[in-house]
Amino acid sequence: MVLGKVRALAVSFDTPNESELPVFSGGELVSGRVLVEVAGDLRVRSLDVTARGVAKVRWTESRNAGANTAYAQNYTEELEYLHHRDTLIGDEPGDSSSSAAADGGVSVLRAGLHEFAFSFHLPHMALATSFEGKHGSVRYWVKAELRRPWMLPVKVKKEFVVFEHIDINTPLLLAPQAGSKEKTLCCWLCASGPISLSVKVARKGYTPGDSIQIFAEVENCSARAVVPKAALYQTQTFFAKGKGKEIRRPVSDLSGEALARGRSQSWDGRVLKIPPVSPSILDCPIIRVEYALVVYVDVPGGLNLSLSLPLVIGTIPLHTAASRTASISSRGSASSWLALAERPEAPPSYSELAIPESHRRRFLHGVPEREREREHASAALLTYITEFRYLPPPLYAEVDPYPEPADPGRPDTCPPRR
Repeated sequence: MVLGKVRALAVSFDTPNESELPVFSGGELVSGRVLVEVAGDLRVRSLDVTARGVAKVRWTESRNAGANTAYAQNYTEELEYLHHRDTLIGDEPGDSSSSAAADGGVSVLRAGLHEFAFSFHLPHMALATSFEGKHGSVRYWVKAELRRPWMLPVKVKKEFVVFEHIDINTPLLLAPQAGSKEKTLCCWLCASGPISLSVKVARKGYTPGDSIQIFAEVENCSARAVVPKAALYQTQTFFAKGKGKEIRRPVSDLSGEALARGRSQSWDGRVLKIPPVSPSILDCPIIRVEYALVVYVDVPGGLNLSLSLPLVIGTIPLHTAASRTASISSRGSASSWLALAERPEAPPSYSELAIPESHRRRFLHGVPEREREREHASAALLTYITEFRYLPPPLYAEVDPYPEPADPGRPDTCPPRR
């Protein structure tokens, strides 16, 4: 028998568009096929499919131990999220093609193209989102390995994307973010005044492609011309062997106009676009990806005045009802941030109240003494309180229309206290 050769070995996922990486979330089913193209009859010992998901951190630090000596310290850490294995051809049970014939523990694949299906569920847990960073990564992949007698195995690996969904339609991520800062460029002996900065954004949670509306007030009382600016920063933090490594970089920015001495500037909803970036990673023990909106005042020849507002980049966009609520909460100028409470509803006019005329006249002109005593004995006090609450207010006048008759035996004024 002529020994066959492996022309192609590939992994394909059951997705509508095979040209793009498939995207899954925790608990979902991942399915696909392993394609094997053989020229001639091929003896196969096993065909295994392994699915793995690993978060890995690695960096190296060099240190000088003396005048001419140095050593490098490696920091590595690894966390496994997924490990699943299926045997498609071999001794272990699994799906196999009818064209693979067993021959003493070794299967024979006939010439042609063969397909082997595989499927598995992702764990029902908080998986880390796929990520690629400078000192670490979170990767998920499926690897197919074809083993033949007395020959090296043939391997192929294909990655897929996992998103740990972050819904920004939660009260915590819909809450407005605000802050203020002030800075004096020199000591109190100088004549230069302070620079003040106040910032507010509508909410804390956003998704890639959203626009951040920035409301800001900048007042320059210093002797220098300053420029207000804003930037969205991404902070990657990697942990290994009890030590952390941090990388901070801007992913989007904007600049305002130069502000001369004694002038102020307002941003009434300046827009900062969020580019396609990785979602926030907050639950992975060894890799964290965080975002912050930094609004700062660029001071030439001095330290900048900056204000940082933490943000969360999610995967589930803002719903319509939540968007309406957020837009209402962000209305108004920056000077009215402290007056966010809703205006009280105006009371109804007394003309709209349906009060009988006899009932009104009864309380305005009084009732007979005998009837008043009988009602006082039979009715509860709550009834009087309820009826009195809906009476019209008395007319205002400077002169009392019903003056009390003068009493000769009563002094006009109170005697002074002793």
